[in-house]
Amino acid sequence: MNSILLFDFDGTIALGDGPVLAYAAQVAAALDDRDGFVDGIRATLAAADGEALDGYDAVRRAAVTRGADARLLSAAYLASREELATDAAPITAPDGLAEFLADAASEAELVLVTNAPAIRIDQALDALGLAGLFDRIVTSARKPVGLDAFLADLPADARVLSVGDIWHNDLAPAHARGHATALIGGFPDAEATPTYRADDFSTLIPQLEAWLRP
Repeated sequence: MNSILLFDFDGTIALGDGPVLAYAAQVAAALDDRDGFVDGIRATLAAADGEALDGYDAVRRAAVTRGADARLLSAAYLASREELATDAAPITAPDGLAEFLADAASEAELVLVTNAPAIRIDQALDALGLAGLFDRIVTSARKPVGLDAFLADLPADARVLSVGDIWHNDLAPAHARGHATALIGGFPDAEATPTYRADDFSTLIPQLEAWLRP
């Protein structure tokens, strides 16, 4: 039986508010509202509550209330991704992740599945110390629908565990197919029913190791 570990990118293996704040800054510039908008997003991220799925969704929701349309949001997001893993949008890797991936490589296929475009993903993985540790990288995945399609293409006997910070996007499609799921941190979601749950990756490691070696 094939064991496959799926990982989300933003908020899961790439931590920090830098990319979200870079997105917020690009939106603010387009709306000519640099200070108030970004400060509002900072407050939302600190509270980690409300209806937003994550920080990016919080930016989108706040921007729409100020008149932003889909074209403005898309342009701002793509511009912010050009800053990924730079001083304008810094990121860090979870403690213990690189070591875990290196150890798990002989026991499972390691796949990165992200809704983010391929822009600076390689540079970001290098900056995180994770370059070369994933067997496959799927960008612009269109989760949750795209994740369900990805799962449907896996071998029928695949043993899958999906790791992410957003239940709806990263985990619910895997859960619906009977696969294991691991939810890390993230905004609260009353619908979430993960197999494993932890505030941070280092706390999750023993559970992942137990799954790898049942």
